[in-house]
Amino acid sequence: MRKVILSDVTLRECASSANHSLSFKEKIEIAKQMDKLHCDIIEMPQIKNTSTDVLLIKTIASLMKHSEICADVGYDAAGVETAYNCVKGAKKSSLKVSLPMSAVQMEFKCGKKPPVVMGMVSQLVAECKKYSENVEFCAEDAVRGESAFLYQAIDEAIKAGATRVTVCDSEGTMFPSEFAKFIADIIENVPSVKDVTLGVEVVNSMNMATASAFAAIEAGASQVKITADNFNFPTVENIMKIFSLRGDSIKVSSKIRTTEIQRVTGQIKRMLNTSKSENIPFETGVNEDSETLTLDRNDTIATVIKAVKKIGYDLSPEDNANVYEAFKRVAVKKDFVGTKELEAIIASSALQVPSIYSIDSYVINSGNIITATANIKLIKDGAEISGVSVGDGPIDAAFLAIEQIIGHHYELDDFQIKAVTEGREAMGHALVKLRSSTGKLYSGTGISTDIIGASIRAYVSALNKIAYEEG
Repeated sequence: MRKVILSDVTLRECASSANHSLSFKEKIEIAKQMDKLHCDIIEMPQIKNTSTDVLLIKTIASLMKHSEICADVGYDAAGVETAYNCVKGAKKSSLKVSLPMSAVQMEFKCGKKPPVVMGMVSQLVAECKKYSENVEFCAEDAVRGESAFLYQAIDEAIKAGATRVTVCDSEGTMFPSEFAKFIADIIENVPSVKDVTLGVEVVNSMNMATASAFAAIEAGASQVKITADNFNFPTVENIMKIFSLRGDSIKVSSKIRTTEIQRVTGQIKRMLNTSKSENIPFETGVNEDSETLTLDRNDTIATVIKAVKKIGYDLSPEDNANVYEAFKRVAVKKDFVGTKELEAIIASSALQVPSIYSIDSYVINSGNIITATANIKLIKDGAEISGVSVGDGPIDAAFLAIEQIIGHHYELDDFQIKAVTEGREAMGHALVKLRSSTGKLYSGTGISTDIIGASIRAYVSALNKIAYEEG
């Protein structure tokens, strides 16, 4: 049975996505969750903002127990030492050289001609080899490059010391059968590739990425890039579903802990504020009812923290305290708090940036014969600041009152409300996405049995991220 290596690119893709703005704690938590899943490799975002990116990667590297941490070195030799210093504290680490193989991407991404890029392949891989035994060469946009150039680049990378080679269908335009032939041709024309791990990265432009990945595996590939959520790549849920159903027939398997997939991916999706996956649920064979829990308003902080750990979160004392405060606010209005509600509470109150603004009180007046008004009072630096506004409905009035308080208007890019559970006592979950003046998107979540309260908390959560990140 051949083991297929799964390399997670969730954090890498989050960093390049305008639709996801994660806090430092949330990024670390995503890595910790993938490590609990025993994912083989976790790819780090490219180091752009040296101080914050370096701190993030070093922190994650020190926390990983099972997964290998892979850092991208960029396009120059100076980046190699920086990347290595970030991951050298990890139990398992590797360095990655990513270079475009198509002429158009060479010009667009690094402003170089093919002969120069070929030289960069050997130079960067050899430099990485001085620091790390594990070096990956990633051939970006490989399917649109000249075959002879690609074969030579792969061979040069292996000669320079690469232990893994990944070829990318960066546009996702190949049919699975075409991609399988593409992989077979590489194996046939580059004999040295048989001595290293051959991996694939397939974009899901035609909803065929998972099929193409398995076609490549059957053709000889043994590593696949995946995500915990759908970032236009195969998801770990879909990949493992196929391993579960057909792995024996093609004699491949993975070391991923299948019983943890739903829990881990569910937690990550909540942090990413994405809707419930449309993929077919992964059947673990474990009765989900056995994982349910019931808490009520009389439970102590110790009981709540124990429940938090039971569903897979290992939070700091500060975050545990924040979760308990949010739990008390919800529990006083409900008969009990279940697993889904507790997870929503954790997502909205833990792993967050420091609260520059906090909610003191709000009063909303609304009806079908009066104009909605909102009186909001926030706390900033220990001082009370308040705003009053009218609006087209209670939530609009509340948001306008907050804008009055801060003296700034942010574009409301997205606003969603949904019930976490069913019934009249259902807890509401609100999502607010604000676009700052820099164009960056910041998301906030709020939970309450009162949907207006949940919406206000979500807005303030997003506002705190903007204030923390941009000042």
